[in-house]
Order: sequence, then C-alpha cells, then structure tokens
Amino acid sequence: MNLSGRTAVVTGASQGIGRACALKLARCGARVALLARNRERLEAVAQEINGLEREGERPLARSYAADVENEDHIKTAFKSVVGDFGKIDILVNNAGITRDQLILRMKRADWDAVVDTNLTAAYLCAQQALSSMLKQRWGRIINITSVFGQMGQAGQANYAASKAGLIGLTMAIAREVGSRNITCNAVAPGFIETAMTSVLAEAWREQALGAIPLARAGAPEEVASSVAFLASDEAAYITGHVLNVNGGMLMG
Repeated sequence: MNLSGRTAVVTGASQGIGRACALKLARCGARVALLARNRERLEAVAQEINGLEREGERPLARSYAADVENEDHIKTAFKSVVGDFGKIDILVNNAGITRDQLILRMKRADWDAVVDTNLTAAYLCAQQALSSMLKQRWGRIINITSVFGQMGQAGQANYAASKAGLIGLTMAIAREVGSRNITCNAVAPGFIETAMTSVLAEAWREQALGAIPLARAGAPEEVASSVAFLASDEAAYITGHVLNVNGGMLMG
C-alpha cells in the first residue's frame, strides 16, 4: 500500500487508534497532519513518525492542537494543514469520546459532548477536507465508527447514536462525491485494547471476550491496517462500505 505523495489528516491522533493510524499511514509513505487537543502527546507522535526510516525517504508529520468540538478550531487547523502541505488527500475521522450513563440518568451535556465530538466534528472535518479533494479529483475519507453503532450498547446511548450516525454520514458522503473520484468508507472496530477500554471492569472485559469468536481483544494496529488499505489505490472501487474489525463479535 504505497501512499507516497499523499497527505493525510488524522483526528484524535495523540493516542490509541488515532496514533496507530498516523504511524501506519506514515510507514506507507504519506505525510501526516496530526490533530488532537493534547499538544504534548501530539508532538511525541510527530517526533516518532519523523524518526522513522522508509526506503530512503524521511516521513513527515506535523501536529496541530485543536479541539474538534470547536468549529473555529477545525477551520483554523485545516487551513494551516493546507498552507503547510499544499493539499489534503486522506482524512481519518477518528476523534471520539465516551460519557457513559443509563439513558434515564444521562445529562444533556453528556449527550451533546459525545455527539459533537464523535459525529458533528466528522461532518465539519469532511467539509474542510473536501474542498481540497474536489479540486484534485481524488480523495479518501475514512470514518472510525464502532461495533456499538451497529448493535447498540446499554449505558452508551449517546456513543452508540453518534457512531450509528457516522455510518449514515459515510454513506451520504460516498453518494455525493463518488463521481469526483473520492471515496468515503467507515471502519467499525470491536473490542480494541486502548486507553478508553483499559478502564473497563474486569467482569465486563471477560463478558466481552466471551462474545468474540477469535477470543481476544484487537490491537490498534489491526484497525490502522484496515484504514491504510481503504486509503490506498487498492481500495479505489470501495465506497460507502463499513469494514468490521471486531474479531467476529458482530457478523453479517
């Protein structure tokens, strides 16, 4: 999967799946713009990428501290990316949060925060990236959804709704811009070992693993490999698709 000459933007790139995606895209040859709120963590990821060796080429990554809940932050960051790199070829909408609570007890602020970060921010980032992609008549948008956006999850009505909405957004964008050689797909991870899942109770972890035919949690790098494939020319005839990376937790 050769992404040489491509410029990728990855949101939520400071840790977990976002960090793994940024590293994988860089190893495939892409220049990577890293977006997240934590500047210190972003800089660490940028330094890691810039220290990679790839067949004589030096990978290039730059960090852009931005809160994707804030539309002005998004606009400023994407303007800076285009100014620094000249274009945007690939967008990975990965930024996401949880604010878990039973729906009868869920506060409106927790609903809004999750939907704004997980869904609205993806729409705003896609808007900013598409202006560059439409000009060059080439682009890849990859939205990181979740198995719980497909099957629901008790205590996560806000998260499940935001991730289900992301699937609908993926298909709508795919239909709107497909004629311009721009694809839009989603990757739906299952139980992946990240900071977000590390705080789960042991009983819940055991129950989750029991529902996975492969009998293990996934790694962020396994999600990143799927993202790199969808970003490549090898996936040129795939759009509006949800790629499940869940160990068989959900089939069909």
